[in-house]
Amino acid sequence: MLADAPSGKPDVILLATGSEVSLALTAHDELAAAGIASRVVSMPCWELFDRQPREYRDQVLPPAVTARVAVEEASTFGWDRYVGDGGAIVGMHTFGASAPLKQLLTKFGFTPERVTQLARELVAAG
Repeated sequence: MLADAPSGKPDVILLATGSEVSLALTAHDELAAAGIASRVVSMPCWELFDRQPREYRDQVLPPAVTARVAVEEASTFGWDRYVGDGGAIVGMHTFGASAPLKQLLTKFGFTPERVTQLARELVAAG
């Protein structure tokens, strides 16, 4: 965990890897300002995480917290096993877009505002 709710009991979990971690941390700060408790989990290697004891995995990703948002600028493939049925994934669903990076990030939702919006919706639906 890179950032956690002050109580250690998040309303929503933000998962990211690589350059997406900074985006999740910014969303975490925005959620905190709005009174929503979040946890940021950096998950650079699913394989290593999956090898950990169930107790550890459940501590990092408590089963009771079903509001989860994964952020992955590459493919969304595989993230569903960590966000579950009640979660959301911000990721690429297409191929071949060309534009300046900032424009592409906004187009595909790789912004703190989009991650924060999804997190708020999931918490409200929970």
